[in-house]
Amino acid sequence: MTNQIWNPQEYRKSADFVPKLGEPVIELLEPKAGERILDLGCGTGILTKKLTEMGCSVIGTDSSPEMVAAARELGVEAFLADAQILKMDEKFDAVMSNAAIHWMPDHYAVARRVWNLLKPGGRFAAECGGEGCVRIIREGMKIALIKRGLDYKARNPWKYPELGAFSKILENQGFQVKFIARIDRPTPLPAGLRGWLEVFSASHTEGFSDAEREAFYKEVEDYCRPTLFDEKKGWTADYVRLRFLAVKPQE
Repeated sequence: MTNQIWNPQEYRKSADFVPKLGEPVIELLEPKAGERILDLGCGTGILTKKLTEMGCSVIGTDSSPEMVAAARELGVEAFLADAQILKMDEKFDAVMSNAAIHWMPDHYAVARRVWNLLKPGGRFAAECGGEGCVRIIREGMKIALIKRGLDYKARNPWKYPELGAFSKILENQGFQVKFIARIDRPTPLPAGLRGWLEVFSASHTEGFSDAEREAFYKEVEDYCRPTLFDEKKGWTADYVRLRFLAVKPQE
């Protein structure tokens, strides 16, 4: 089990592009005023609040107590939950998720939970990291950990789904996949690769001293610099997204 600790302040400073670039999920969802919607992995609640402002009744869930607290500070109704085992009596018109499913290793369980949470005719719109996401950054981290005699696989918190395999998971659950695409999305990093690593590599550097963490960051930067750094544009992350809309058929 990986141990990713979230710091909402660092997240807002170095990863505010995550909710900003999540707008296409809302467009895909086509929320309607009055609908009851569940946001899986709501993070700091920015997209959840947008749905509320559109007239929807929204609940957010996240597996991080820190993120749930941050979402509540925005006025979002949010609670702590693991989407892979989430059970609720209530049924929703739609479920949305942005940049969260790749943090949930059991994609079969996620599809099953969402299916059980949706009303007949309900929609499941989501975007997450897709196969090949941050491949170069992950290679840099893997080499740095192997050099230290550490098991990269045990510290890697991500499972990036492949388009065909994930489509099959949804269909096997009973969903009708209306849209699914793998999108290469090179993403500028305003706070640099260092800022990105500070937010997202907590499980990779668990147990490191400050000096060990600094050395790790530098080694990963040195590995990625030839491919991901430009003197004029700065750092860019090699993001790949998987975006989809699936519908639970009417009974």
